[in-house]
Amino acid sequence: MSVTPANPAIAEPGRARSLPDPIAPRRSSSSRAKAMLTSRVGSVVAIVIALLWTVPIIGMLLSSVRPESDIRTSGWWTFFTNPTFTMENYQEVLFGRASSGALSNFFVNSVVITVPATVIPLVVATMAAYAFSVLQWRGRDTVFIAVFALQIVPLQMALIPLLRIFSGSAIGEAFPYLAVWFAHACFAMPLATFLLHNFMSEIPRELIEAARVDGAGHTTVFLRVMLPLLVPAIASFAIFQFLWVWNDLLVGLTFTGGNNAVQPLTARLAEMAGSRGQDWHLLTAGAFVSIIVPIVVFLSLQKYFVRGLLAGSVKG
Repeated sequence: MSVTPANPAIAEPGRARSLPDPIAPRRSSSSRAKAMLTSRVGSVVAIVIALLWTVPIIGMLLSSVRPESDIRTSGWWTFFTNPTFTMENYQEVLFGRASSGALSNFFVNSVVITVPATVIPLVVATMAAYAFSVLQWRGRDTVFIAVFALQIVPLQMALIPLLRIFSGSAIGEAFPYLAVWFAHACFAMPLATFLLHNFMSEIPRELIEAARVDGAGHTTVFLRVMLPLLVPAIASFAIFQFLWVWNDLLVGLTFTGGNNAVQPLTARLAEMAGSRGQDWHLLTAGAFVSIIVPIVVFLSLQKYFVRGLLAGSVKG
């Protein structure tokens, strides 16, 4: 009479029974998804999506260099069969009458607003991220949670309190751009601190300990060890912040008080769309002027942007 062991894995010592891998279905599904995305069908779909995103930009560019009479009588695609080219639209929009655009001054205002509004939160958030991730002090986690929770505060709720601080003040009149800089920096600080803290937390602590053993202080560790490693993360958030500030309309309208001397480009474009909605030749030229700088910034920092998105995704 034979007795079957309760555990089939030990019935035959030379043939151990393998247990099912719970991660195998997940791996197989990810492998199928990767194969689908890298196949010819996935490449064709990606090309189609890219074309759908690019065609409106091409149409806007061609419309901006066509005469007004051609724009009113035919579509932009007729440019390929009957090409007509003019730069009068850009000349009128940038340097023409104030009623037609005069966007050159507003373009300078957007640059003056965007660059400091991008640099200020990055500088402060980088130092704050170092304090939250490296330094040891009482209440650190509580303060970090409070900073992280500030992201849920709606932008519209903070506009009036900030506006009352700067409205009619001597410093606001002496530095008309200060209110816009301060508003953009405040709204960007929580997210910048949170993202940079996460990136900085992935840096091995052994690097910091080695620098400390060599006699480096916190300033040296921050400037020579952490900052070079944070370049992709800083560049990634700089791109986002630059685009957010450059394309912003609400904060620009609120904190400039309707003053054309400090209003950004988006405020002037909104006014043109409202008062001159039928002047397509001017609107397309103005719109392309507004997007050329973000395109140049993104393309110049694209490699850092991709590295920053992938940073921290793989540990070890």
